[in-house]
Amino acid sequence: MAGKVKWVTDIEKSVLINNFEKRGWVQVTESEDWNFYWMSVQTIRNVFSVETGYRLSDDQIVNHFPNHYELTRKDLMVKNIKRYRKELEKEGSPLAEKDENGKYLYLDFVPVTYMLPADYNLFVEEFRKSPSSTWIMKPCGKAQGKGIFLINKLSQIKKWSRDSKTSSFVSQSSKEAYVISLYISNPLLIGGRKFDLRLYVLVSTYRPLRCYMYKLGFCRFCTVKYTPSTSELDNMFVHLTNVAIQKHGEDYNHIHGGKWTVSNLRLYLESTRGKEVTSKLFDEIHWVIVQSLKAVAPVMNNDKHCFECYGYDIIIDGRLKPWLIEVNASPSLTSSTANDRILKYNLINDTLNIAVPNGEIPDCKWNKSPPKEVLGNYEVLYDEELAQGDGAERELRSRSGQLPGPRGIRSRDSGRSVLNTWK
Repeated sequence: MAGKVKWVTDIEKSVLINNFEKRGWVQVTESEDWNFYWMSVQTIRNVFSVETGYRLSDDQIVNHFPNHYELTRKDLMVKNIKRYRKELEKEGSPLAEKDENGKYLYLDFVPVTYMLPADYNLFVEEFRKSPSSTWIMKPCGKAQGKGIFLINKLSQIKKWSRDSKTSSFVSQSSKEAYVISLYISNPLLIGGRKFDLRLYVLVSTYRPLRCYMYKLGFCRFCTVKYTPSTSELDNMFVHLTNVAIQKHGEDYNHIHGGKWTVSNLRLYLESTRGKEVTSKLFDEIHWVIVQSLKAVAPVMNNDKHCFECYGYDIIIDGRLKPWLIEVNASPSLTSSTANDRILKYNLINDTLNIAVPNGEIPDCKWNKSPPKEVLGNYEVLYDEELAQGDGAERELRSRSGQLPGPRGIRSRDSGRSVLNTWK
């Protein structure tokens, strides 16, 4: 197509701007005609709001879905996954199978979670079943570890409630909503330290669901060795992996930034736990991500002008079970190290190659199915159209023709898996 792509952003990050300029795109202001707007979640709210929003034309695309918060708000993500489980159960899907204790065999991938203040009484009931457990409280709408704390006594929640000037949990208040989740107290440790995985997942369309996994994710390590000791519950350098917190620690390393590539993690696990076990773990991680996207797909406003690159946070426990902790709508584009800068520059470059084919003025009516050559470091994680073409049952299987089980993998049959598209 003739003409240069006109771009706008309200996120002044060099990894973005350098990528736009490299393509010869032209910067314009928000009030001028634009084709591509990389915007913050606050701005996307205005673009699609009933009062202030405006109609996007076919040659305009943006980097968020209108109601991305169905996945990226901690409380709504859990609510949608719970609804998805119930729907599969109703359909009699093998995915919704439970064990003798009523626990999901395959869909138990988010820690037990309640909303506060709404679910306070349900939480208390659960807490009393195992009073020695530790729970983690997080504000629903915040990121970078802000407002998070751990508790192991009901009195601590009552104190928090008083401090927040809320007299009762019985009624909803104007107070900020929190989620409280069972804390994973047996995380997989490397060098005695807790870590989580930050994985990037690009969704080009929700209906049909088409998503891509970025191969260059990384691990974020705590700077202080892990201990489950209750005396260290307040020490966030032990428990929270967020760089925004860890960079203030005495032992923070500014050269590697407390980060390890996913490929290093894979090599480490292959050498310490074996190749087969490691492959199963990564298959389970991919499977969990696909299920979380399927859970929100029915409620997501699948606007044709949108794509989105999510930051998935996964914790692996000591039994090599992956847990989905949260999904970020605007994963940080700040670079903490030189390697970080290269990774994020390449992430944006590969994202743009998929979202804006050939770097030309976009046409949002295109089929959003780019050729394999342009994927760069992305690989197809799931393609619903391909899955349906291969039979509904087979999309349930992972690469090895199996369903991830709670411990180990359980074979369903040896048919070719659609999720070979992961490769």
